Order: sequence, then C-alpha cells, then structure tokens
Amino acid sequence: MKPCRECQHEISEQAMACPQCGVPFPARAKWNGWGFEYKSKATLFGLPWLHISFKYRPSRRPVPAKGIFAIGQFACGIFTLSQFGVGVISVSQFTIAGYAIAQFAVAYSLIAQMGIYVQEGHGQLVKNITELLKIL
Repeated sequence: MKPCRECQHEISEQAMACPQCGVPFPARAKWNGWGFEYKSKATLFGLPWLHISFKYRPSRRPVPAKGIFAIGQFACGIFTLSQFGVGVISVSQFTIAGYAIAQFAVAYSLIAQMGIYVQEGHGQLVKNITELLKIL
C-alpha cells in the first residue's frame, strides 16, 4: 500500500485510479499521460535521432513525435511515419513534405491518392500547383 500522490489516501500499488480523488495511477510518484513514448538519447541539431510517440498528456493533448526519425500519430521531422506528418520525407495519411507517399499530401514530389505538388506527382486526384493557380 502506498499513499495517493494527490490526496494521500492509502491505495494499492496496482490501482488504476484513486477511489478517493479519482487521479489516474495514484501510486506512481509522477504520471505524465496515457500511451507510449520513446525518445533516443542521441541527438542531432537538438532533435533526437528517433522519437516514437503514441501518447496523450493528462490534459488529453497528443504528444507529437519530433525528431530526425519521427514515428507517431502526429509527427514532425526529417523522416516521418505518421497519420498526420510534416517532414522532408514523409509516409503518412495526411502530410506536408518535400517528398511524400500519402493518402492526402502537399509536397514538392509525391505519390498520393489526392495531392498538390510542385515538381512531380502521381496518383488519382493529384494536381500541380501551377495548374491550380491558372484555374483561379
């Protein structure tokens, strides 16, 4: 038995929530959210080499993966693998990138189901940005 970190009520170490105050995982000294996050210690230009994040803070805000290799629901980096990504090279469902493979993308060069590209693009509904500007 340990005291709850919020209300100090005696609680089991395996408790998912305090019955007194409702705080999640009350036996832990510190708790910063639901999900999984890994960040490598090696960095380049202040970014971790690898950041994997499928995590939400206690406020329910998602934690985006930010790194050279960024993997997660939300990711920003040089190489991204994500649902929503911003990167130089990106494999995502929705992305803004230099080079992209995505369902929906805006990129310099891309392969997408729907997208807008600058240099080269392949896919079902893929248009060059200059073509779109001519239409307007």
